[in-house]
Amino acid sequence: MTTASGSREVAAPRSRVWRALAVLEPYCAVCDVSYVVDGEAAGPGTTFVCVPGTLPEGQTPRAGAPRGEIVEWEPERVVTTRLELTPETWTTRIELADADADAGGTRVTVTLTHQPRRVRLADRLSRTALQRMVQRTVDGELAKLPAHLEQVAAD
Repeated sequence: MTTASGSREVAAPRSRVWRALAVLEPYCAVCDVSYVVDGEAAGPGTTFVCVPGTLPEGQTPRAGAPRGEIVEWEPERVVTTRLELTPETWTTRIELADADADAGGTRVTVTLTHQPRRVRLADRLSRTALQRMVQRTVDGELAKLPAHLEQVAAD
């Protein structure tokens, strides 16, 4: 298992950051990913499928598309999702906290965990490269925060 974490402060209230990062919309232009959520509820146990790009109206995700589940949900505080791919599982935890009280900002912490479904010798040999890749992914997600916030109307 490989884990990386990072934090960034944004000049937006926690409620807006929550809507930008935790609420699964049908399509995210920032990530260019479509989400098909099972049911209407958001919270632990909610499942979804991820599809690269835009999923045309009425089309269902292809067999084998990555499946995810919300495993932790504390509104405006924490959301954790687990995404199952054939060779691996990715767990993403997003934590929100008040930053500078005077500015009304939010501190966002992203923790990403990669876990192969079965460990091979090659995985052990490439551990350093895998750690760098997971950290780069976290850094990339933090860099996208302003674009995610632009998609959500201000409070």
